[in-house]
Amino acid sequence: MMSREPDQKTQSQYTLVNHKLLRNGYTTGTCAAAAAKAAAMMLFTGKPVEEMPLMTPAGVLLHLIIEGTSVCRAGDGLPDRVRCAVRKDGGDDIDVTDGILVFAEVRRICSDEIRILGGEGVGTVTRPGLDQPVGAPAINSGPRSMIRTAVQEVCAACRYEGGVEVTISVPEGRLVAEKTFNSQMGIVDGISILGTSGIVLPMSQRALLDSIELELKMLYASGYEWIIMSPGNYGAHFLREKTALNPDFSMKCSNFVGETLDMAEAVGIRGILFVAHIGKFIKLSGGIMNTHSRESDARMELLAAAALRSGVPSGTVLKILDCLTTDEALLVLRQEAPGYVEAVISLVAERIQHHLDRRTAGRIRTGVILFSGRETYLTQTKPVSVLRQKLQEQEQLLK
Repeated sequence: MMSREPDQKTQSQYTLVNHKLLRNGYTTGTCAAAAAKAAAMMLFTGKPVEEMPLMTPAGVLLHLIIEGTSVCRAGDGLPDRVRCAVRKDGGDDIDVTDGILVFAEVRRICSDEIRILGGEGVGTVTRPGLDQPVGAPAINSGPRSMIRTAVQEVCAACRYEGGVEVTISVPEGRLVAEKTFNSQMGIVDGISILGTSGIVLPMSQRALLDSIELELKMLYASGYEWIIMSPGNYGAHFLREKTALNPDFSMKCSNFVGETLDMAEAVGIRGILFVAHIGKFIKLSGGIMNTHSRESDARMELLAAAALRSGVPSGTVLKILDCLTTDEALLVLRQEAPGYVEAVISLVAERIQHHLDRRTAGRIRTGVILFSGRETYLTQTKPVSVLRQKLQEQEQLLK
């Protein structure tokens, strides 16, 4: 088991993030594979297993504690099926699955295959474009390979040449899934069993980008070549409450605007209509494509530059520079230079569109609807009307 002790900071257990050593964890796929390996070992040897070594695809050897063991015996007293569990440990990248038990039940079958099934709390795929086909349990290909390899090791060691059925279950899966975006992604009635490396790296930007890429692929596989994008919850709320756009075509890109555009192009998306708060998207007017505050914060400087170029008096521009938020800065602008508000916002939008077009080089059509506060419409860029039309045509075609 990965140690929680701070003095054991080995490279395989910890990751350096922002000059801090943060503890790695392991995925639900790793839990399922280790539980399946332990259950298979007990099935074929009849001996209890309290700890199971497992080599992850990342090359990290784990020693995982086995919990929740139960044995169903046949008439001759030998194990007929065995069920074991491993508790998920997300390390310092704790998510909603941290601490839950992932079970694997193993039994012999009259076949020469290793069959992997989903049980209680493992979601079912309902939409195309995901890792598994529609109707299959949401156990991704990475964990399936890990489970199969782990069970094959035991079969070889025990000289068993028959078939094995492995059923993965997560008793808390349905409840935990309510705290995730699984239902929006097309996975119902439980969680996904995930993981490619088997190891959870804390604060992993790659994991978030992989999730965005997966959602783009899912939308494209569902026939959506024209989509709506918002950075976060504010944009999603404005989209639902203040526009007539269909949210079925929408998703979130978080702070990764540039990376999302690149991935969308690779997937085959033809156009993206962004619905965004000016406080987030004003950074794009300066060519900043990662809008996280840790990466950049030039909101007031960019708004002040647009105000200065639009002819706003210098005293008001200086007050804008002293503001903490764009909403506050716009209030100052409306109070002190109301005749310039439209020109400033239009210039900001124009520069945002310029940098989006520069990033995509015409390979994807983009447009932006900007708002402030929670519900105040500001402006939209010129391509938005065309994108609205494309979205409407797409909706008619997919009915």
